[in-house]
Amino acid sequence: MPSYADFYRQSIDQPDAFWAEQAQLIDWHQPPQQICDYSNPPFAKWFVGGTTNLCHNAIDRHLKDRASQPALVAISTETGTERSYSFAELHAEVQRMAAVLQSLGVKQGDRVLIYMPMIAEAAFAMLACVRIGALHSVVFGGFASGSLASRIEDAEPVAIVSADAGSRGGKSVPYKPLLDEAIALSKHKPAAVLMVDRGLVPAAMHAGRDHDWAALRAQHLNATVPCVWVESTHPSYTLYTSGTTGKPKGVQRDTGGYAVALAASMKHIFDAGAGQTDFTAGPPQGESAAPLGGSDPRERRSVGVFFATSDIGWVVGHSYIIYGPLIAGMTTIMYEGLPTRPDAGVWWSIVEKYKVTHMFSAPTAVRVLKKHDASWLKKYDVSTLKALWLAGEPLDEPTAQWISDALQVPIIDNYWQTETGWPILTLANGVEQQTTRFGSPGKAMYGYNVKLIDESNGEELTGPNQKGVVAIEGPLPPGCMQTVWRDDERFVNTYWKSIPGRLIYSTFDWGIRDADGYYFILGRTDDVINVAGHRLGTREIEESISSHPNIAEVAVVGVADSLKGQVAMAFAVPRDASGLTDDAARLKLEGEVMKHVDSQLGAVARPSRVYFVTVLPKTRSGKLLRRALQAVAERRDPGDLTTMDDPAALQQVKDLVGP
Repeated sequence: MPSYADFYRQSIDQPDAFWAEQAQLIDWHQPPQQICDYSNPPFAKWFVGGTTNLCHNAIDRHLKDRASQPALVAISTETGTERSYSFAELHAEVQRMAAVLQSLGVKQGDRVLIYMPMIAEAAFAMLACVRIGALHSVVFGGFASGSLASRIEDAEPVAIVSADAGSRGGKSVPYKPLLDEAIALSKHKPAAVLMVDRGLVPAAMHAGRDHDWAALRAQHLNATVPCVWVESTHPSYTLYTSGTTGKPKGVQRDTGGYAVALAASMKHIFDAGAGQTDFTAGPPQGESAAPLGGSDPRERRSVGVFFATSDIGWVVGHSYIIYGPLIAGMTTIMYEGLPTRPDAGVWWSIVEKYKVTHMFSAPTAVRVLKKHDASWLKKYDVSTLKALWLAGEPLDEPTAQWISDALQVPIIDNYWQTETGWPILTLANGVEQQTTRFGSPGKAMYGYNVKLIDESNGEELTGPNQKGVVAIEGPLPPGCMQTVWRDDERFVNTYWKSIPGRLIYSTFDWGIRDADGYYFILGRTDDVINVAGHRLGTREIEESISSHPNIAEVAVVGVADSLKGQVAMAFAVPRDASGLTDDAARLKLEGEVMKHVDSQLGAVARPSRVYFVTVLPKTRSGKLLRRALQAVAERRDPGDLTTMDDPAALQQVKDLVGP
């Protein structure tokens, strides 16, 4: 095995040879004629001339050897249901969905907007779209009507797939009224709406436009819908970045590059595969696949099982709930529910029951679990788990250490974006086992020519521990965004022209790199606090505050100050709030936290105030609403909060900060 340093260097110095080898990890109908066409920077075309299909690589190619292996396990602790679909059953369901979509007029190149909870039919819809060459555009379930309408207008879908409702914390969240209002608001009117009725809430059907999934499925039970072989550069989907203001920004992904990138990441980054199996025959007619871990005389199993706790409305759900694990021939778990319901052990019970080998979650979720008794992690057998990967928010060292001690498996942070589709920074343990450094997402991944750039003059910073903008030299590797949907100019101006004098992709994050090549992300470039001429990353202050023994979670924002330009303000969730019953107790803890920051970062980094709250305002995907916090702290309008999970959280901040 090569060292990772050699592996990475080959990907940068000999990209065509490197990616030609990775392209062999997927099936091609026609092999590519050119590995990369970068004749029109910054637009990269990967595997030009090749034809393939995402659905074929995720399902059809596995039917020969593992037809009866569980492919998709849909679990809802909200409705108390579990259903396992073998590759053969998933193949049949996706063809039924594809036939239904075709009956509603969907053709190759058309868009289908998916506005769904985390149920199996959502996966069927995504896979059915790419099977027939249509583009799916998944919008996070429960988005408000205005946000949904803007996405409908931008994507111009022929059809929308939705459901009567989602469920959160045991309460139904009706989708149909939101969808109906969004369509009314949108200038574009879809020809058809396909509704999955879960029986959670009544859903009024619009005559001539709305169609019942169960009824149409029954008409296409024996459907045979072949995969449409598309050009490698054919778009597979668009996905709108969260927090977008104004016109939505649709990240456009290709087909062949994305399939290769995911296949390579499953092998090299996650060290994951299908496992050793002997699935020589599918289940008898009418039978479902045997549950994982069960005894079946036809099977000898040691199956790779991937459990990503994200949502299909976000990029992690696309890459590592639906496509990545299935391309690798693994079983993937799709979960609807909270990490604490019915109790804080629910995720670990799933790991035990389904013998999960690879788990992917978010630091925010771990911080939620950190508030509960650690004994929940000891109650279940998690010995099948190889590692826990985390992404979405910076992973602070205390949280990483807590979950590491509790699980006794490697905790591997990683850093990437909706725009890139797969990790930019992490550890490629499938190439060479490397040591995690808490606080760091890891090293630059193969294919990403990562640089640290001085934002003032565009020069590269090559020394250790120099703070710069994390940027990537073109071409971006396979799997990254092709462009902004229908807006090439916006793609170039937004991502490639923010650093003076250079055509280079900006992540808009500050970072440093140590002498061993490990990166540390310090926060968004627009989250830098300039305190009396001192530039401070909010991430650094958060890291310091969160290491205080009585702080479970914290968000730091820069707030305008007439004297210093900006000051840091912190909002923290105590681990034990039982003693904070009066102002004196709160001021005492606030003083302790400030001294803690003083001792670690110096007085210049000390927050002007530390407010204690019971919960931080977040989106439904768990991302902190830092800009909303900053706006409230500066007595400004926090803007569009349609993605907010709990409005009471921001009201609590308003009450503390005052009018």
